Amino acid sequence: MNPELLIPLVIYLAAMLGLGFWLGRRPPEGGFVQDYFLGNRSMGGFVLAMTMVATYASASSFIGGPGAAYRLGLGWVLLAMIQVPTVWLTLGVLGKQFAHIARRVNALTINDMLFARYRSPLVVLLAGMGLLAAFVATMVVQFIGGARLLETVTGLPYEGGLMLFAATVLLYTLIGGFRAVVITDAVQGVLMLLGTLVLLAGVLHAGGGASALFAGLAEIDPGLVRPQGPDGVLGMSFMLSFWVLVCFGVIGLPHSAVRCLAYKDSAAMHKGIIIGTLVGAVLMFGMHFAGALGRVLVPELTVPDKVMPTLMLAVLPPLVAGLFLAGPMAAIMSTIDSQLIQASATLVKDLYLNYLCRTPPSPTAIKRASRLVTLGLGLVVLWAALSPPDMIIWLNLMAFGALQAIFFWPLVLGLYWWRGNATGALASMVTGALSYGLLLHFGIKPLGLHAIVPSLTLSGLAYVLGSLLSPPPPHRVRELFGRQ
Repeated sequence: MNPELLIPLVIYLAAMLGLGFWLGRRPPEGGFVQDYFLGNRSMGGFVLAMTMVATYASASSFIGGPGAAYRLGLGWVLLAMIQVPTVWLTLGVLGKQFAHIARRVNALTINDMLFARYRSPLVVLLAGMGLLAAFVATMVVQFIGGARLLETVTGLPYEGGLMLFAATVLLYTLIGGFRAVVITDAVQGVLMLLGTLVLLAGVLHAGGGASALFAGLAEIDPGLVRPQGPDGVLGMSFMLSFWVLVCFGVIGLPHSAVRCLAYKDSAAMHKGIIIGTLVGAVLMFGMHFAGALGRVLVPELTVPDKVMPTLMLAVLPPLVAGLFLAGPMAAIMSTIDSQLIQASATLVKDLYLNYLCRTPPSPTAIKRASRLVTLGLGLVVLWAALSPPDMIIWLNLMAFGALQAIFFWPLVLGLYWWRGNATGALASMVTGALSYGLLLHFGIKPLGLHAIVPSLTLSGLAYVLGSLLSPPPPHRVRELFGRQ
């Protein structure tokens, strides 16, 4: 074990834990449920931008994405830049509409919005089941990424790193709720940005500059410096699929969309769009570019997911590496805490309080149930993370696609097409989930496209047809959603 690396990381984890405890001790500004699951809708522009970026930039971005760039070269860096407009798209398409309507109907979760739009408990039930299944998969990815990071840089065994990482995230999310999640996200976003810039500068310096590193990549494999990658794997079908999966389709990710319910005002949203897009561009380029160039500096890696921590050890002094390893750690923690709090909200707020609880429970009982559910979900994910795959990016992208196939059209068309109704939403969710699952399971790729492209196409058609073949939504729904 290397104390020069372990001590700064432990200090960082302790600081995040302390921040969560401090925020958890502050009295709620509204009721416990609104404060715990939505932070009383008080986010400013900078915090909104950083929590959007930090939530999206995950173990896949800081660990899996650079690992793919290490294996596939500069073509993957070009492909990764497709993700730059994600904050702009999410806030631009959903932001103002979501915030305006959510305040009118007092929606605290995405499922609250779906119920206000479709007036169907079945829509909420299917959405909740889909969200929980996909979030468990993506949270497993984050736990694996955090454990691998600690394993690589500190010498801790994988299981020890997993326990340390999981305990920190679970405790500050458990105690502080949504407010702790977004404030720690803001801190972690700054650390991610600094860590990315320091690492990229170290890689370029260690490799003798970009031109020397490009030459080294070409010597290993000429495909590493071509847009199509080695053996042309990054063809047009792959690029189109990736554009849908990690850019356009991100509008349908519930843990990003819920941020649109929680910002303070329109000025905060506009500021969040500008800052979030700029920070996201730097992060995506820096992380993936460093991963691709790392093939020259550390060519012997057998597990590509270890390229980022290995590079930090190789090109930075130990103490500096320990400080800036908080960057990828922040990316992982900021995604899992967001998904954990929303999964808890789905079980407690959307299912238990709305449909299963016959008499209104006391605030103390709600508080206890919320924290027990958060803890239980975390322990389930921890158990699943004990057997990790070699490359986590594919598992993460699979779960991303499942969320998009289920939520994309009910969210987007629900906001912008007054004729959409519960029948259309149910048809879209079922069609999207089934087609995505079947295409992935049987490895079917129409025209070489990833399963998300035909799945979104089919689920969109199902939404339109299901809505047109059934009665229009009630007048009060049309009034609320049709003329905003």
